[in-house]
Amino acid sequence: MLSEKLHEALNEQMNFEFYSAHAYLSMAAYCTAEAYDGFANFFLVQAEEERFHAMKFYNFLSDLGYRATIDGFANPQNDFTSILDTFETALSHEKEVTRRIYNLSDIALDEREHATMAFLRWFIDEQVEEESTFDTLINKIKRIENDSNAIFMLDSELASRTFTPNEG
Repeated sequence: MLSEKLHEALNEQMNFEFYSAHAYLSMAAYCTAEAYDGFANFFLVQAEEERFHAMKFYNFLSDLGYRATIDGFANPQNDFTSILDTFETALSHEKEVTRRIYNLSDIALDEREHATMAFLRWFIDEQVEEESTFDTLINKIKRIENDSNAIFMLDSELASRTFTPNEG
């Protein structure tokens, strides 16, 4: 049985995951406007992945017999100075997601809510992957930032990214 505190925290994270999708859509829009269609695809796929994460929270709450409450959220950042800026902003956002997941895990651990602890394990592993992906791409972009051919090649590579749900 979830405490009110844990139920509210899970709802809050679900809504933050929906916000994350919105933030990645704004990054995709920036990339599209700058004619970086591959980078835009990367962020569109990322947005889809975040909606999937949000629905995992929605379904978890529903499976336990709790209501998921959908809230509104603030406007995401829409202005970026470069492709590098979008990825650095995304990494910072993912670090905030990680902090939030850890906080949820701490609450579940304190309350000895084992089902929630098991559920959150998937997200902890996912955040390691998310941060690593963004960190790797930032390093690549920094290395090639002034090489238009290399940027074109990375843009082309990211155009092939697709979303395949990892149910874990």
